[in-house]
Amino acid sequence: MGIIHARVDERLIHGQVATVWTNLIGASRIIVVNDKVVHDKMQIGALKLAKPTGVKLSILSVRKGIENIKNGKYDEDNAFLITRNIQDMRTLIDGGIELEKFNVGNISAKPGSKAIKKSVALTDEDINDIKHLLDNGVQITAQMLPGESDVSIEAFLK
Repeated sequence: MGIIHARVDERLIHGQVATVWTNLIGASRIIVVNDKVVHDKMQIGALKLAKPTGVKLSILSVRKGIENIKNGKYDEDNAFLITRNIQDMRTLIDGGIELEKFNVGNISAKPGSKAIKKSVALTDEDINDIKHLLDNGVQITAQMLPGESDVSIEAFLK
């Protein structure tokens, strides 16, 4: 129990997350961690509407996410942790959240990024964060949907 799956997806909760991933892993709670989202009333409203019925939702800043998870607040849940970007996931892990692995779902292209696969475009900062996490034993996959290969993201970085 506790965190049963972790994902980086800049869309946060959307069709694939709300239906496919949440049902597949049996999540009873979705934890969204991002410093901007926590202050955006419109986005909070959209996330509440997008979450599946019967699944609890927590929307937290990175600092509060580290605090709540480390203090065992979600230990009784099957929690699905979602961050909007690689940096937030790295900060959680570097802050003491014990995650063995996470997947990267969707990060759209932006200035200075390069596509490593159809749904994932990474900046140099993203790649440095990924390499840091891989070097520290965290497994990272790049999967849009569960049916896709769960090969390490390293294969796409070459």
